[in-house]
Amino acid sequence: MRTNNNERQNAMSDSQMVLQSLEQGLLTITMNRPERRNALNPDMTRGLIEAARRAEGDPEVRAVLIRGAGGTFCVGGDVKSMAEGRAPLPFETKMANLRRGMEVSRILHQMPKPVVAQLDGAAAGAGLSIALSCDLRVASASCKITTAFAKVGFSGDYGGTYFLTKMLGSAKARELYLMSPVLSAQEAYNLGMVSKVVPDADIEAEALELARSLAQGPSVALGYIKRNINNAETMTLEACFDGEAIHHSRAGETADHKEAAKAFVEKRKPTFQGQ
Repeated sequence: MRTNNNERQNAMSDSQMVLQSLEQGLLTITMNRPERRNALNPDMTRGLIEAARRAEGDPEVRAVLIRGAGGTFCVGGDVKSMAEGRAPLPFETKMANLRRGMEVSRILHQMPKPVVAQLDGAAAGAGLSIALSCDLRVASASCKITTAFAKVGFSGDYGGTYFLTKMLGSAKARELYLMSPVLSAQEAYNLGMVSKVVPDADIEAEALELARSLAQGPSVALGYIKRNINNAETMTLEACFDGEAIHHSRAGETADHKEAAKAFVEKRKPTFQGQ
């Protein structure tokens, strides 16, 4: 029995849409739909959630690098597929499906492990939202960055309005969402949306080097640093102070802290084990 191209595409598994590779504590998550510039569809969304949950729960994972195949990070939802039309779903079902997919941004943002996004080609719409949920973003010089939603008649999903408002303030978030300009990587860096801009030819090596350095860091302390900053987004000063006191005291009990203190005295670079 012969299958057409659409059937073969539909048969592609979530694991093929999103690739995972764990090496020396670094889990690399690759969105693998380069023929559509890694536009999100249901299979890719499921694969991303699975990968994010693995990153969160697997003790062997100490840091995460998320990237896109084929020289593009992610252009957001698959608008072309939307335009082709599908059987209409009830509003409640559509909302539940979307909310389920959006969990990838929450998991990446809240997990106690550093997450680096490698931005090349374009980061737009929900793709930008996912990138904003990460801790650090390394962009290639030619990368184009845009919220994009207003231009296709959408209001925004995957947490972009939350992350951008927290990152830049509500005035700039309104501007970037309502007017939807296309920013260069340098413009995004100047605003504070991007951690680092590198030449196109260096993006893969630079993002990997940064992510590896985090994977080889004092993992317990890095996790508590991330929690402290997440707490500061929503909690009172007193609650944040309480959290800092607990986390700092716990980090001081780790083998990594003791190794760092010893290395400081011995004037050498510490070797962290993530414990």
